[in-house]
Amino acid sequence: MEAFKPQLEPIKRSTLTVEEVAEYLGISTDMVYKMVREKALVHFRIGRRILFKRHAIDEWIDKQMQEVMEDEQ
Repeated sequence: MEAFKPQLEPIKRSTLTVEEVAEYLGISTDMVYKMVREKALVHFRIGRRILFKRHAIDEWIDKQMQEVMEDEQ
């Protein structure tokens, strides 16, 4: 008889790596690093790793869209 093993749900990450942000935004990793250096994207570091909160990237996108809409008026 097998022992009961509870099924663990996979952890849903709320953070993105540089590579994931680049793919998410459709830009190169070099551009993401440049935006980090210029403090254009909100990020944090754990050791040498640069990470981003998914909701912060979405908020940045919304802000960029709002600025474009305001400029077009």
